[in-house]
Amino acid sequence: MSEETLTESMRNTLERRRQRSGLRSLTIAGDNSTDFSSNDFLSLRSSSLLRAAYMERLRGDFDFGSGGSRLLDGNSKFAEQLETDIAAFHRAPAGLLFNSGFDANSGLYASVPQSGDIVIYDEYIHASVHEGMRLSRAATRVSFSHNSVASLRATLESVKRGNSSIASGKSNVFVGLESVYSMDGDVAPLVDIVRCVDELLPKKNGYVIVDEAHATGVIGARGAGLVCELGLENRVFARVHTFGKALSCNGAIVLCSEITKQYLINYARPLIYSTFMSYPALAAIRTSYEFLWTGLAENVNATESAVEVSPAFRRSPRTA
Repeated sequence: MSEETLTESMRNTLERRRQRSGLRSLTIAGDNSTDFSSNDFLSLRSSSLLRAAYMERLRGDFDFGSGGSRLLDGNSKFAEQLETDIAAFHRAPAGLLFNSGFDANSGLYASVPQSGDIVIYDEYIHASVHEGMRLSRAATRVSFSHNSVASLRATLESVKRGNSSIASGKSNVFVGLESVYSMDGDVAPLVDIVRCVDELLPKKNGYVIVDEAHATGVIGARGAGLVCELGLENRVFARVHTFGKALSCNGAIVLCSEITKQYLINYARPLIYSTFMSYPALAAIRTSYEFLWTGLAENVNATESAVEVSPAFRRSPRTA
């Protein structure tokens, strides 16, 4: 295909999208505009306290760049301690930092499901999960109706009937969902979902993965997330917490077991083949998390105001 033909093809494709009112473009908000779409749930982006704490952390000598992939020159004691402290805050055995939530989800879903495994996911799940599933070795990927435990149950029952290796426990089922969905602000019925998976997969081959991107900083004691708020840390296989929303930073962490962490280090391609975050980026994450650790989320009443939370979730704060 010649350059002219390719250019014309792209132009025509964009025109078709424009006619469907789906054309995307980069914009800059006006000075006096009101923003109803920001990820900055806690307004930390404009916090003078956060800015001062961050600038204090940057005093002294440091390297601007990480130096490479984390498996080569990009790792540091600072990054490893940050992982340890974040995992402890969320009451997880281990954590692994990624450059973005997209990288975390796509790397997790692409590498962990094995040949013969099945991924069942909420129909409103993040695009990054779809990307990971597309690259995975899972035999089947099937959605269930949004936040519907009845649909999940029917899907699991159908999967068991049609796949003897699932019924016998030889193959695994991964159930992917978000704790809070950004478009509608609704909260997943996580207790019932976990109970359903445990009931229908008694061979212990059902693994729940929760994307906490929109719950980080705003749900649970000190913003630790829905899984911690409900005490389900030991019932969930992996959690993804992102830093680009309530924490006003970049990056993400996968909370998981130590063996899962080591597996991701060896097989998650977005981690292996990407230059790791720089010290300034890691310092920003730590500074924002310190605001959570000192109770910022509760001080701004984020748990009640950011999303509609059912009475079952409004419990006395747990020690995080």
